[in-house]
Amino acid sequence: MRVIASSIRKGNIIEREDGQLYVVLSAESFHPGKGTPTTQIDMRRLSDGVKTTDRYKTTEQVERAHVEDQDFDFLYNDGDGYHFMNNASFEQIAVPEDTIGSSAVYLQEGMKVMLSMFNGVAVGVQLPQRVTFEVVETEPAMKGQTASSSYKPAKLSNGARVMVPPHIQTGTRIVIQTEDGAYVERAKD
Repeated sequence: MRVIASSIRKGNIIEREDGQLYVVLSAESFHPGKGTPTTQIDMRRLSDGVKTTDRYKTTEQVERAHVEDQDFDFLYNDGDGYHFMNNASFEQIAVPEDTIGSSAVYLQEGMKVMLSMFNGVAVGVQLPQRVTFEVVETEPAMKGQTASSSYKPAKLSNGARVMVPPHIQTGTRIVIQTEDGAYVERAKD
């Protein structure tokens, strides 16, 4: 399916002129004051993991591969990869670690994810936009710090590190954005 380059988003699968499939790592549009607007797409080849960058005019046509998005539940991780179960057919599949990428740190048992399937093989994963974790280690708040400007480092129950406002203490559950790992808010549960 041909689409304009400016509509490509992170996680999309595109097919380049060489016939290879690439997963989009980031897509950024540039609108200079003078000249032609362009879209820069950073991508990784699915077959061997080689990263590349292409720049297109924003109205240029790009071939988007037909992938089917299916709902899966994350089960567990072992030496064979990350195991998921299809909600409709209860079929289980193992997805290699390089397909999951940096998103692996946010996977939680039972989490509902969207796997992009191409010819029966998982080529990408979309996590929920926000996940909740507990802070297991952080520094105490310093007197005189203002909540609006300063953040302090914290370690989460999944091992990830994130910057949090000074009022967050060890044991607090917080919401994290999966796209960039940024603190969103204190969990409401």
